[in-house]
Amino acid sequence: MKFKTFAAFVGPSVLIMLIFIAFPLISVFWQSFNLTQPIYKTIEVETCTPGFLTQTCTMETQTIPELDEHGEVITETTFVGLQSYRNVLELDRFWAAVSEGAWSKLQTIDFWKALRFTLMFTLVTLPLVVGTGLLIALTINNASRAIRGPVIFISLLPFVVTPVIGALSINWLFRGDGILTAFLEWWTAKDLALFAQAWTIELMMMFYRVWHVAPFAAIIFYAGLQTVNQDSLESAVIDGASRWQRLRLIVIPHLMPLIIFVTIIHLMDCYRAFEEIVGFSSQGYVISLQWLTYDFLVPDQAGNRSVSRASASAMLTMIGIAILLVPLLKRTWRDHRGTH
Repeated sequence: MKFKTFAAFVGPSVLIMLIFIAFPLISVFWQSFNLTQPIYKTIEVETCTPGFLTQTCTMETQTIPELDEHGEVITETTFVGLQSYRNVLELDRFWAAVSEGAWSKLQTIDFWKALRFTLMFTLVTLPLVVGTGLLIALTINNASRAIRGPVIFISLLPFVVTPVIGALSINWLFRGDGILTAFLEWWTAKDLALFAQAWTIELMMMFYRVWHVAPFAAIIFYAGLQTVNQDSLESAVIDGASRWQRLRLIVIPHLMPLIIFVTIIHLMDCYRAFEEIVGFSSQGYVISLQWLTYDFLVPDQAGNRSVSRASASAMLTMIGIAILLVPLLKRTWRDHRGTH
């Protein structure tokens, strides 16, 4: 292929990746080492009480941001090195809590509280998504042709629903006098407050993630099941292999590249969990790393945003994703080299 032809095909994709991925990433990385703050000035303001004869006036000192000729707030950027990362990690409080063995104190630090939930949420839902997706795929594959279409349609419905809408739907089912809460109260003969404690909220968020993502894994695995060597399966049946043995020794090894693909996608999505925090309004009990970054960007009462700390939090999140993906990417690379 000529270079001009290759550039014509690849150039637009490279340009889009530079504009929407590379440049923003470089910008976030740079902002994590710099602190941008408004420049303030102190002025004296005279305040007078109502009236004429009894009117009294006092001088008050106020601090306001300086404005340029266009009415925009003037800011200054200062290089602070790793200070933003230290502010996010709060290492002094972290080591104090670790030395005391005080888990409750550790959970009062926003970053470590978010990291604990993010890791647990990611690693607990991963096997559930893969296992449930494989079960749905096997069910679809073994269904008769007459009902296979409706089964696929029903299985895909949770994945089609918009993430925030899906989270809100599960929220409404369990919150207050929701249908499922009412059923559980009738079944257990107890009053339940599922949103009054962190662990029940986490369970519902994990349930939602598996319910929402498992259909995606199922469709991927179902497509892979269509390429399983039927001769190998028939030979295994003749040799007396059980259904479980055929699944474990033939089907799962055949689907392993797809399982790794689904695992990679799931790890990246779960480590950036955000919709669940919003949909379940769980920020009073449970937060994620992605939500923490968003919270840093919410303006305070003075209208200021912690862009530097948000950038540091985003970089730490990306580092965490990379650490989780390294083993899978190394295996994928070894498998790729082994086929050549």
